[in-house]
Amino acid sequence: MSIIVNIDVMMAKRKMSLKELCSYVGITMSNLSILKTGKAKGIRFDTLESICKALDCQPGDILEYRKDDESE
Repeated sequence: MSIIVNIDVMMAKRKMSLKELCSYVGITMSNLSILKTGKAKGIRFDTLESICKALDCQPGDILEYRKDDESE
């Protein structure tokens, strides 16, 4: 089971820099970078809401589920 984070894709579509998004959302660049690379263990709903508001998108545009290749 894998959750893919597509913040960088949405940032590119909206032509928004990491610094701009950090400023709008109110979190540090290092924390947003951790989210962007998919290394975060979780995300608060208010943070997700702020990111969606800043990027004018839905949570499903940012988070994606991909089934692992391993058979279960």
